[in-house]
Amino acid sequence: MMKLEQLVRLFDHTFLKPYAAREDMERLCGEARQYGFAMVAVNSVQSALCKELLKGSGVHVGAAISFPLGQTTIETKVFETRDALANGADEIDYVINITELKAKNYGYIREEMRRIVEVCREAGAISKVIFENCYLTDEEKRILCEIALEERPDFIKTSTGFGTGGATLEDVRLMKGIVGDAVKVKAAGGIRDLKTCLAMVEAGAERIGTSASVKITEEFKNGISAGA
Repeated sequence: MMKLEQLVRLFDHTFLKPYAAREDMERLCGEARQYGFAMVAVNSVQSALCKELLKGSGVHVGAAISFPLGQTTIETKVFETRDALANGADEIDYVINITELKAKNYGYIREEMRRIVEVCREAGAISKVIFENCYLTDEEKRILCEIALEERPDFIKTSTGFGTGGATLEDVRLMKGIVGDAVKVKAAGGIRDLKTCLAMVEAGAERIGTSASVKITEEFKNGISAGA
């Protein structure tokens, strides 16, 4: 059975709204520090503030790159990645260029992934590739997984949470079935309760992106108390 310490380290505690204010970041980082979550997931402009707020906590700052559409050039994504890292980000979640994937321009997708993963690797930062599966066919998902096996980001991720759908068990199983233990899988989008969270982990997810981290953790703790 999963322990509380294991559960909380799954969470990328998320606040990616365009109207995020300093108070939102203070609350987000305060919760992450209190519960011991793995990371806070924020827009890259918030990296420096969150790094300061989380100083000494061991909680990582995760910057979302080309978020949520992925429709910027490789050079722009690389620049934003470098800027976020310079401002304190420890982890990078970038959105692929779906237009180029749909056009079967796999060389472009491979170069994009290679360059961003290289920048992260050089900085000692964790890299995550967001597929946005709600817009993709299963074949496109498989191709992305195969490219990830070549380029070796730390994680591949189901969704931004801003598309027409979020994480599904079927997608997590598909992704995990292809990459195995070579690349980890992050499930994100629509995960708001403990049952769904644990099902995603059972399917193969090793990180959970959610704004409901506190709610899920408290649900877990209440379940332990009820069973005691």
